[in-house]
Amino acid sequence: MNTIIRVLVMALTVVFSTVSAQEFQGVATYKTQRKVDIKLDSTQMDSQMQERMLSMMKKQFQKTYHLTFNKEVSTYKQEEELDKPQVGGGDFQVKVVGNGGGDDVLYKNTKESKYSEVRDSFGKIFLIQDELEPIEWKLESDTKYIGEYQCYKATYTKEIEKAKVFSNVEEDKEDDTEPEMEERTVTAWYTPQIAVTNGPDKYQGLPGLILEVHDGDLTVICSKIVLNPQDKVEIEEPTKGKKVNRDEYEKIMEKKAKEMMERYAPRKGRDNGETIEIRIGG
Repeated sequence: MNTIIRVLVMALTVVFSTVSAQEFQGVATYKTQRKVDIKLDSTQMDSQMQERMLSMMKKQFQKTYHLTFNKEVSTYKQEEELDKPQVGGGDFQVKVVGNGGGDDVLYKNTKESKYSEVRDSFGKIFLIQDELEPIEWKLESDTKYIGEYQCYKATYTKEIEKAKVFSNVEEDKEDDTEPEMEERTVTAWYTPQIAVTNGPDKYQGLPGLILEVHDGDLTVICSKIVLNPQDKVEIEEPTKGKKVNRDEYEKIMEKKAKEMMERYAPRKGRDNGETIEIRIGG
């Protein structure tokens, strides 16, 4: 009899744990911004126009995202917003077009370490499906509060390609040298008070929800958290778009970026009023 009772207790524990994981849900709101450090041609615009352009470009990079999560899966999506104004004036305008917003969504399954991401890039919908890259976090002793949550610091170092300055499209097309790499330290702040190994974008893998990230020019800060909201939200994996893995998508984007650079390369006889679109990856 005791054996039967123990088996029943174990079975009920498994059931209740599964139900609890499914029922627990939260929505975290994140504000993101990027530093803008772009050198503009002083022969094409005066200092006042440069300042105005840089100010407007900074606003282009300020975005709001919502992370809807439970203990195993999540979706990360940009908040819908009105079209931001184009930047510039005179002979040309610059419109910054970033990946994110609209139908773009990132679905993560931290239990199975995989993700599915919908990207609307260059007028085409892609469905990127791949494994989440493991992050070798170093847990630090520093702590601070973000709102009511006590957070702990974590860091990791990654290698990134140095930013390239394109001065001449024809020369750059023939440049087959290996890209220069540099190390970057990423800093995150997470709270064990919300016991999920998740966070904004593809940042994950810490013993608590990540509320703040500093990654080079990118800053992501959580501004609001709602746990177990009254209106439950279904967290579904996206299915629409051309299916590719991460490497395939990056090769396609690299090819499209080169085509765009050739199209908008500095040249004589540029038509007045032409709009230059700058696409920024997520």
